[in-house]
Amino acid sequence: MSSSSKAGTRITSLLDDNSFVEIGARVTARTTDFNQKPEQTPSDGVITGYGVINGSLVFVYSQDASVLGGSIGEMHAKKIAGLYDMAIRTGAPIIGLIDSTGLRLQEATDALNAMGTIYAKQAAASGVVPQITAVFGNCGGGLSLFPAMTDFSFMSGDAKLFVNSPNALAGNSEDVNDTASASAKSAAGAVDGIGSEDEILAKIRTLVALLPSNNEDSAVGECTDDLNRSSDAAAADPENVSAVLADVADDGAFFEVKKDYAADMVTGLLRLNGTTAGAVANADAKLTTAGCRKAARFVNFCDAFNIPVITLTNADGFAASAAEENTVAAAAAELTYAFANASVPKVNVICGKAFGSAYNVMNSKATGADITVALPGAKVGMMDAKLAVQVIAGSDNAEDVASRYDALQNSIDSAASHGYVDEIVEPADLRKYLIGAEEMLFTKQAVVEKKHGTV
Repeated sequence: MSSSSKAGTRITSLLDDNSFVEIGARVTARTTDFNQKPEQTPSDGVITGYGVINGSLVFVYSQDASVLGGSIGEMHAKKIAGLYDMAIRTGAPIIGLIDSTGLRLQEATDALNAMGTIYAKQAAASGVVPQITAVFGNCGGGLSLFPAMTDFSFMSGDAKLFVNSPNALAGNSEDVNDTASASAKSAAGAVDGIGSEDEILAKIRTLVALLPSNNEDSAVGECTDDLNRSSDAAAADPENVSAVLADVADDGAFFEVKKDYAADMVTGLLRLNGTTAGAVANADAKLTTAGCRKAARFVNFCDAFNIPVITLTNADGFAASAAEENTVAAAAAELTYAFANASVPKVNVICGKAFGSAYNVMNSKATGADITVALPGAKVGMMDAKLAVQVIAGSDNAEDVASRYDALQNSIDSAASHGYVDEIVEPADLRKYLIGAEEMLFTKQAVVEKKHGTV
């Protein structure tokens, strides 16, 4: 491997020291069209191989922009496709470091077909091994599907990710609206995080440590944190869900994904007593199309890789606008289905309001939550009492009726008496309660198989 190239340097920075083993170092392009010579394409523009991150096996490919712009030709793609085969067979994550001008024009249909084979390998690996990409240079045209088809993707600040370049969009130019920039793609939810190259590589190392190696593995590590410590952030402000998730996590470490996109919904990974869990939380009480779709994809990922899901619910309705009205029902259905379909352990914490259909969308007991707990002061019901009174009593004795409606229909005590809430938990005890619930649910199975009973 040419460690002096950016492609090689990125690999050595990502992996544990001296752990990388290169595969296919002597591969060169086969085509000689347009006077292209094989010796002009060392490794055919992509370094491939395997190594370890914190002792765990991973497969890595890194495109070399110094070789024909890192463009994808037949042999370039064949190396990546072969790496995918090895990752699937061994059950280890695969990481792509992207820096490429796209398809190699000199190889025409051979290159086009070769790129299609990588799409097929990504589809085969989906839900089998974690896939991570990081864009460090150009990633345009058909190549932009690579990060879109993986589980997590990142961009460095100077990278470009696009299907059509900004200047090719009608009425647009890069200096007015750089749709290919890292900030634009992060805000649109196309990537999970942005930063410098070193920051991105550090994020990938952290992410790999949180994930299972494959869909039959368990994401379990060591815990050095106090299992019984108080959840101070939850006690101080249970509706500040990002702070609560960091507070309940081992050593305060919460890995948020797609932070810049659909800020009304928070998604990410954390450890509880060493076991990785996924988290979905309402940062705003109104559900939006973008927030529901962001959460639905994340829940599907967790379910595919046997990662338990925790929800912090504070939802009282759906965003109301003409644009949302056209899309939010379909998006909410996606999230409802994702929760109901997921067979992993599911714990729901009601930390604010849980009203109407918005509550059912957010992992309610009716849609499959194994354990539903609530913090004191939370409310579960059909709708806010003041709105309900307008329907029930009009303006007569509105305040008195609202108070009685709240007590009878919206209180946590009422929900618990009907079996819709399993326990009322003090905010300070939230961390240790979640750890206990996850330990109890650890052996949960999608289908309990047996030959016959013993009675």
